[in-house]
Amino acid sequence: MTMRPTTLAISGLIRPLLEPRLPDDVDVRWFMTHEEALDAVKGAEIGWFDMNDTDAMVATLRAATDLKWLNSIYAGLDFMPMDLLIERGITVTNGAGINAITIAEYVVMGMLNIAKGYREVVRAQDRHEWLSESPGKRELAGSKALLLGYGAIGKLIQPRLEAFDVEVSVVRRSAQGEGVLGPDEWRGRLSEFDWVIIAVPATPETEGMIGADELAAMKSEAVLVNIARGSVVDQSALVEALENKAIHAAFLDVTTPEPLPADHTLWTLDNAHITMHLSGRAQDRMFVRSADRFLENLANYRAGKRLSPIFDPARGY
Repeated sequence: MTMRPTTLAISGLIRPLLEPRLPDDVDVRWFMTHEEALDAVKGAEIGWFDMNDTDAMVATLRAATDLKWLNSIYAGLDFMPMDLLIERGITVTNGAGINAITIAEYVVMGMLNIAKGYREVVRAQDRHEWLSESPGKRELAGSKALLLGYGAIGKLIQPRLEAFDVEVSVVRRSAQGEGVLGPDEWRGRLSEFDWVIIAVPATPETEGMIGADELAAMKSEAVLVNIARGSVVDQSALVEALENKAIHAAFLDVTTPEPLPADHTLWTLDNAHITMHLSGRAQDRMFVRSADRFLENLANYRAGKRLSPIFDPARGY
């Protein structure tokens, strides 16, 4: 009896990195458009549906009624229908950690940029103006940072900041160890920190976790850094805090919505630094790492071994 080959439906964007390395005995259906994807997923057991259009990804998932394993380069899959993934019992692997190095570097860049007023230095160069004073006089050394979220990204942010002699306090579910705060402790300590860095997953639990009360509790010299999702911050409250100089500045790689409308107030604020969700894209190894991870997982899947990293739709991360 001949077993039918494992059927894969995969976005053609990753094809050059995958095709030469795939096993010969798999049936691969490549697609480039949403329409091609809807046809490719019929009967597919494994899917990698990443597209720029998240609505198209959701529609493709709904059409993939035989899917057993869904892979994605995205770390945050909050746009996917969690109830459907649970109902169909689909195993999901995501891009957690794929971009962690570059995002951690981006956090350090953003903090240094604000500390040294580097944006104003660049603007001065554009004006051919020789500055006699630095527009930023902060040092990272000796400052205190609160790190909300200790996943793959948070674990890389901490040592990079500690290398600059920043004292980092981490928020974790189990508050054990020095410099570790529990989920019920950090709000009462907000006034202690020069930097508040958000690296949590986007879940119903984290939505709006930084709101008017939290911003009011921060010191006036504090800087908010968000490389998570725009939804974890009450953006209206943040705009008000920045306008009133209640906090010093915000470094925002993420906003609500994305792209941020051209007429949004955030664009106009001198103390808002917006980086257009580029932190994970500031690298040239993302797709190579993703292909390597997928091939390793494919071998494990066919051998009945565990896949990694597993995304749990019940938790949302």
